[in-house]
Amino acid sequence: MAVQRTARATSAGGVVHRTVDGRMQVLLVHRLIPRLWALPKGTPNSGETIEETALRETREETGLIVEIERPLRSIRYVFVRGSTRFNKTVHFFLMRPVGGALDEHDAEFDEARWTDMEEALAIVNHATERSVLEAAAAALHAAATDVSVTAAEATA
Repeated sequence: MAVQRTARATSAGGVVHRTVDGRMQVLLVHRLIPRLWALPKGTPNSGETIEETALRETREETGLIVEIERPLRSIRYVFVRGSTRFNKTVHFFLMRPVGGALDEHDAEFDEARWTDMEEALAIVNHATERSVLEAAAAALHAAATDVSVTAAEATA
């Protein structure tokens, strides 16, 4: 079937992070069939802001309650469904967990799992999401460096 129309689509999600034993970890969602490792994200409900969407979708897909630390970056891609070509933009935020439990995630994914950043970069399915993880790693490294410099200055 030929593409007959074009539409825009928007989603929002996040890179949820923590540090365990000095290792940076991020939260990925996983589906067995079809196999997918991805960042949590989804579509806005009517009247929701992008930030509200990112918080809700991350909670639904991972089971965790999160807070937004800062905007991270947006990715764009095109997909076709039926006779419509969608130009999609996904807005990502850097997030930290503040509550909830991984076993409370919804049925959209088979699991939500903490993964070392290096492994996450290797297994995430889409290059666009890999670029989001790379941006998160850079932001977290820069923040850690700023904290180290500030601590060193405080003791000088």
